[in-house]
Amino acid sequence: MSSNPVAVTVASLMPRAKEELTQLVAFKSVADFDQFPREESEAAARWIADALTAEGFQDVALLDTPDGTQSVYGFLPGPEGAKTVLLYAHYDVQPPLDEAGWTTPPFELTERDGRWYGRGAADCKGGVIMHLLALRALKANGGVPVHVKIIVEGSEEQGTGGLERYAEEHPDLLTADTVVIGDAGNFRAGLPTVTTTLRGMTLVRVRIDTLEGNLHSGQFGGAAPDALAALVRVLDSLRAEDGSTTVDGLTGDSVWQGIQYDEEQFRRDAKVLDGVELIGSGTVADRIWARPAVTVLGIDCPPVVGATPSVQASARALLSLRVPPGVDAAKATELLRAHVESHTPWGARVTVEQIGQGQAFRADPASPAYQAMADAMAVAYPGEEMQYAGQGGSIPLCNTLAALYPKAEILLIGLSEPEAQIHAVNESVSPDELERLSVAEALFLRNYAGGVA
Repeated sequence: MSSNPVAVTVASLMPRAKEELTQLVAFKSVADFDQFPREESEAAARWIADALTAEGFQDVALLDTPDGTQSVYGFLPGPEGAKTVLLYAHYDVQPPLDEAGWTTPPFELTERDGRWYGRGAADCKGGVIMHLLALRALKANGGVPVHVKIIVEGSEEQGTGGLERYAEEHPDLLTADTVVIGDAGNFRAGLPTVTTTLRGMTLVRVRIDTLEGNLHSGQFGGAAPDALAALVRVLDSLRAEDGSTTVDGLTGDSVWQGIQYDEEQFRRDAKVLDGVELIGSGTVADRIWARPAVTVLGIDCPPVVGATPSVQASARALLSLRVPPGVDAAKATELLRAHVESHTPWGARVTVEQIGQGQAFRADPASPAYQAMADAMAVAYPGEEMQYAGQGGSIPLCNTLAALYPKAEILLIGLSEPEAQIHAVNESVSPDELERLSVAEALFLRNYAGGVA
């Protein structure tokens, strides 16, 4: 790291950052209260509110959003007449999945091989710590030169839209000249990157019913319609032979024009098993940033252990459909619904229930804020030029903010580089990335205010 005073300060704060991230990761803040206690999420929200208060934020509040979760808000005043920057992160996390697959407990931050492991370490509790580090470094080196608003969401991973609806109902709350979303990541560790596009998403639950109840497969199998087999037919219809997503009426041939993703590097990042082919067509960047992608997230059916010789009367699946910029998520939902209904065989009864939805996002990298960030990244990552990349994931709040504040510039940075393995077992964060990005954010705020890095 350079001898820049801000960088020196951030380096000195890293032990404190590790301790705070340890505390924050310990909260099992999964915003699915059928699986995890609501109290865990509420405790995480209070921790963040207390941290903001300790940093001098005013108007700190736990916002009760319409989906039953809490977001944390605070305002840190800057010099009179200064610009306003909104900093975003989220404290809710994905479930740990198979805890037996974790090398160390998912809710205990553990250092191993130069990385810090734990659920939410990168996505996105580390983003909360990144914002705090940047502000502390500025306060120690002349002060924060802009007005800062911070919003930390409590249900981003669920896609239930609580904060989006709250923002729409309180449009003055999050007004800003620029928004820094701390929930993306570098293209690879050590390569400074801003994300300029996000795919949108729709989440639906499909249920197929064929019988009043399960039947003996020997007595009735062969003529009685099997709901699980019908569901398998439907799911298979969503992919072409090469694995490309095929939803009737949904275009899947867009091309990514920015930085490209080497196929062998992608195989390593995704940990694809030897001999297993990648799916889809076009470049890797086309497939993950510019084209739709359907994923079967889960299926309700009898487990293999304990299964009985029965024809299944009902079966369910949870489907995620990612859609690229330029595709309306609501339209994509209707196309997916129509596809499922038209491909359900044997006259089986099918219902498609929408669970969540978020629009795709495209930023304008020609704005002054991007130049301020490029200059900051050049200091934080000496010798590296800031890159523009897409991201296959969704951050629904981006489009809400873009619609509410059309003049605001929106930048996406963060800690979720490929090695972080977000949403998977053994999620981790690179402390080097946390340190450098905290420096970059601090210098960005100074640059954007018109100061000198």
